[in-house]
Amino acid sequence: MKARIIGTGSYLPKKVLTNSDLEEMVDTSDEWIVSRTGMKDRRIAEGEHTSDMGIAAANAALKDAGIAAEDIDIILVATMTPDYIIPNTAALIQASVGATHAAAIDMQAACSGYLYGLAISKAFIEAGIYKKILLVATEKMSSLVDYNDRTTCIIFGDGAGAAVITNEGEGLLINDVCLGADGKQADLLTVPAGGSRQPSTETTTAQKLHYMQMNGKETFKHAVRRMEASSRECLEKSGLTEGDITWMIPHQANLRIIEAIGKRLKIADEKVFKTVHKYGNTSASSIAIALDELLKEKSVSSKDNILMTAFGAGLTWATAIVTRT
Repeated sequence: MKARIIGTGSYLPKKVLTNSDLEEMVDTSDEWIVSRTGMKDRRIAEGEHTSDMGIAAANAALKDAGIAAEDIDIILVATMTPDYIIPNTAALIQASVGATHAAAIDMQAACSGYLYGLAISKAFIEAGIYKKILLVATEKMSSLVDYNDRTTCIIFGDGAGAAVITNEGEGLLINDVCLGADGKQADLLTVPAGGSRQPSTETTTAQKLHYMQMNGKETFKHAVRRMEASSRECLEKSGLTEGDITWMIPHQANLRIIEAIGKRLKIADEKVFKTVHKYGNTSASSIAIALDELLKEKSVSSKDNILMTAFGAGLTWATAIVTRT
């Protein structure tokens, strides 16, 4: 009774924020952004919220899977940009898609959230607790970005991806998922205010403490090292080698990070699926969006192995290996 993904979906807002647009907003240039991140465009949600994007991706995944919303047992939502502190975003998605029999939970593991969600889904399915799960990763990162800070505003975009996970049918078997965290490095990527430690005040707003703050240099070092180690752990656990991987989908954080991981794992660049150039870093949803595009745009044959690896604030990291049935 092995868990498998039987349907995927994704959603990107219509507004495109280009490097040329950013040149008008902060002291930067297209050449500077591309050379450091590989990003050309990113999508920005205007008049749309995290739940709206999640709903669109969820409906697409349900349609792809041929599953009725009423048959879903639980909705898991990976996000660091919920509509509200309460109620949870999963409940808003549950109501809109019509999953009337589903429980609803939000998870927060930053950019690693989708793969954490796969691990939880696998555990629920294979323990016999639930039979049909809707996993949604949805992020409105533009709500946490200070567009006067050139170190962060060039990086992030908005979007959502979703998957239907069950224990039967054709799809992607979830072979193994390896998770990790290091809370001692929590200060490398933070949004200082808005929680119970620093509730919202006029002072926190004036000091821009509700925006993302990042130590980019140190984050880069940890991202490459942690994703490489996690990937090797998951390969060993699955009894596979780098040569058995048909496609790798890394977290779309930065092209230099993506290329460094591919080289360290000796996975050819043409096997590394990338969306970073057109969507930027969409946090938890980046792998979910990329997986949906890979399945719809490329030929993924029976027994092909896909390695997905992510890294995010916390620090958190995760790797999952799935195999086409």
